[in-house]
Amino acid sequence: MRDLKIAIGADHAGFEYKEAIAKALNAENLKDFGTYAPDSVDYPDFAHPVASAVENGEFDFGILVCGSANGVAITANKHQGIRAAICWNEELASLARKHNNANIVCIPARFISIEEAEKIVKTFLETEFEGGRHATRVNKISC
Repeated sequence: MRDLKIAIGADHAGFEYKEAIAKALNAENLKDFGTYAPDSVDYPDFAHPVASAVENGEFDFGILVCGSANGVAITANKHQGIRAAICWNEELASLARKHNNANIVCIPARFISIEEAEKIVKTFLETEFEGGRHATRVNKISC
């Protein structure tokens, strides 16, 4: 895997998955934006800092985890330049990168296994954007 700077965050529903993903990545350039315990928290408190860190170029990619992935994806996508994709299998993770140049992967912890989440993240981080006709489309996303 390239030497990527990765931001990661989760709410209480994604805490266990976040911990496992961070351990599996064993990345030197990984920053954990929390939560740091399985106690109930509000997902925007973690999605916004991860999205901001990717948006401002401090990190190359972000990983967000919550129960359905919807809350963190909706929150992250409020940031200009963020393309957060909900991925529940490796094919979606690959397409999100190849076709949409997604820069944050959102994992639905209540619907997939930790092992599948780890595979999704690995695929997401290792897949390159294809550019070309997809770049034209991605450039039309920003308001």
